[in-house]
Amino acid sequence: MQESSHGAREGRGVGASVRRKEDARLLAGRGRFVGDMRFPGQLEAAFLRAPLAHARIRAIHIPAHLKGRAFTHADMVGVKDILAKTGLPGFRVSTQPSLASGKVRFAGEPVVMVLAETRAEAEDLCEEIRVDYEELPANHDMLRAAQPGAALVHDEWPDNVFLVSQTDKFFDAEKLASAPVKVTREVRTSRQCMSPLEGKGCIAVFERYLEQLTLWTATQMPHIVRSGLAECLGLDTRKIRVVAPDVGGGFGWKGLLQPEEVCCAWAALKLDRPVKWLEDRREHLIAAANCREHHYVMTAYADTDGTLLGFEAVAHVDAGAYSVYPFSACLEGAQVVSNLPGPYNLPAYRCRTYSVCSNKPPIVPYRGVARTGVCTAMELMIDAVAREAGLDPYDVRMRNLVRPDQMPFTSITGKDFDMGDYPESLRRAREMIGHDAVRARQLAGEKDGRKIGLGYATYCEQGAHGTSVYHGWGIPMVPGIESCGARLTPDGTLEVRIGAQSHGQSMETTMAQVACEVLGIDPEQVNVVHGDTALTPYSTGTWGSRSAVMSGGAVASACERLGERIKRIGAHLLQAPEDAVAIRDAQVVGPHGSVSFAEVAKTWYLAPQNLPADIHPDGLDLVAGYKPTVDTGTFSYASHAAVVAVEPETGEVEILDYVIVEDGGVLLNPMVVDGQIYGGTAQGIGTALYEEMTYDEHGQPLASTLADYLLPGAGEMPNVRIDHIQTPSPNTRFGQKGIGEGGAIAPPAALGNAINDALKGMGVELSMSPMTPRRVRQAVTQAQVTQAKATQAGEAVS
Repeated sequence: MQESSHGAREGRGVGASVRRKEDARLLAGRGRFVGDMRFPGQLEAAFLRAPLAHARIRAIHIPAHLKGRAFTHADMVGVKDILAKTGLPGFRVSTQPSLASGKVRFAGEPVVMVLAETRAEAEDLCEEIRVDYEELPANHDMLRAAQPGAALVHDEWPDNVFLVSQTDKFFDAEKLASAPVKVTREVRTSRQCMSPLEGKGCIAVFERYLEQLTLWTATQMPHIVRSGLAECLGLDTRKIRVVAPDVGGGFGWKGLLQPEEVCCAWAALKLDRPVKWLEDRREHLIAAANCREHHYVMTAYADTDGTLLGFEAVAHVDAGAYSVYPFSACLEGAQVVSNLPGPYNLPAYRCRTYSVCSNKPPIVPYRGVARTGVCTAMELMIDAVAREAGLDPYDVRMRNLVRPDQMPFTSITGKDFDMGDYPESLRRAREMIGHDAVRARQLAGEKDGRKIGLGYATYCEQGAHGTSVYHGWGIPMVPGIESCGARLTPDGTLEVRIGAQSHGQSMETTMAQVACEVLGIDPEQVNVVHGDTALTPYSTGTWGSRSAVMSGGAVASACERLGERIKRIGAHLLQAPEDAVAIRDAQVVGPHGSVSFAEVAKTWYLAPQNLPADIHPDGLDLVAGYKPTVDTGTFSYASHAAVVAVEPETGEVEILDYVIVEDGGVLLNPMVVDGQIYGGTAQGIGTALYEEMTYDEHGQPLASTLADYLLPGAGEMPNVRIDHIQTPSPNTRFGQKGIGEGGAIAPPAALGNAINDALKGMGVELSMSPMTPRRVRQAVTQAQVTQAKATQAGEAVS
């Protein structure tokens, strides 16, 4: 870790809870989102979507009066299908047409694009189009889809498996068979939708004066969308500009190239008119942002004191019908294998994961990619081991967590944990939640008949992983050196340009704080430019908890280099040696005086006759790059603890208390970090208790409105209490770690364990999320039936 400079204004640089600069416009309703934008001559698009999950397209009948307004795949001559592939051995490639061609592979897949003056008119015109389908058997369950004889989603494949990922490290089945404690469980997580406040949307405009296509789009990765779009349209990259205005949340859903973006861009070029599309909530739910559907069969082997001796798993991930660009269909499945051990020191491990192709929308990366599922699976297993061994789950965790004296630590799957104290996070969580008091309350019982439960979950999150991690995947996006442009303007204020895109991460604030830390300039005097491929350096974008580390490091590097140039001019103006001056509070300070940045800028831009003869000719505008000293990623971590009250008869669950002890290294802005954790925790509570995208046996989605798909609101949020450990990463510019996804990872595990803890006396153990009232009631009823049968059998024997 490099030490920060002494340029920061007190209380405004790295580590300060500076209020968000973005809020001045966003809270006043002055943000600019795709939905706020309109161009002269603009058309709006609606998509006729497949009503069946799996069918051949026999014919498409478009009325004559819709010629030039309705388009099919056959009309998009020369447009390539979206191709997302990997270099992983055995990976099966699927190309995704922007409009269905020959076959539809999930309900909601776009078949025809219709353009009109308004979206309402376009939707009405869609109803005049008829499509003849030959319905085919649909794969609605990933376990069945992976079996021999299942209907093929892609006819040229031998089966419905994108990829099998596996590892076997020191696993000796014969030796482990004699382990004193052996626990096998089946765990399943439900498919979800991300539900950002703003859905996806874009406007494609052909700028004739530039001979350039501009795509205004709600995206997390403008430069990646530009590359993918250029490939599909067969254009030089220079012919495309991608701009992300304000983006109202993404969570991974806006981190890929959308078929609708390709369609709108093609139509804008063909018709020479702006074309706009906004995703509505029904489209989002049935046709788009699906994620997190996992299934695990696991066996844990342990000693009588709870020490884990080995762990094996077979996992399935429902990856949907196609690979999404650029991550592919295997992002979740491949990471299940490497992330399932989590923060635990396993001596033996074996895992095989199937990324399954099904007749559902393609699985897309969602906040905490794969980690939410593996954390749920592993943490439920830790509690199951504890129950089998007659131990407290807290003690089993403490016995198996990687210790601080082992850091830096390489896990059994090769993950390089940088620095931290995992047991301390769990100890603090135990103290904050009042472990002993909760256990005493459980023994005393509740007057209202509810059952009290206490649950823990600990995880680690790899963030900001770079070239050494991704190059082996062979995907069309490998992160490398992150760049930042820095410019001192003629009035002495600062402009920094980054290729990442903020969609709720407060980058306009935190990146300004980094500039303040290096140059001492007030964050209010810093303008952060992002989200525009024409103005910013190349970046793979905002994903994988990378922005604080990568963009933050790049901003620091650029400001340091700019500072050297400012010092050179300032020293000349002060008539002092360069090594005798320093930057402090946006001034160059020398032995006998100081000059402000404004004076330096004025000299460079407006009075160059006062510059030294040997001044650097590149001036006060530059681009600098950054890469961590170790680019396998930072490892933040946290322990969550929850107390719940469960009503066995109704299945209702109330969260009574919830605490988080988190280590994100040095926090650029603690207030922003807390906001990220609160938001992630709300999403995790949704995963644990509410959110579920279900399908029937025909592959039909059963939730098409928010009346069917339940999201937690303010009334469902407990009073979450957060404590911080700040263990600096030795590999990053300020010691910061990526934490943007963390809050969403642990709640399903912590709450699931709390519910099972509450009901263990009744013989109940749930293993599928969300743990809805219906599932709780069913589990209680089944346990009562089982106990009744056992009692009857015992009486009969006696």
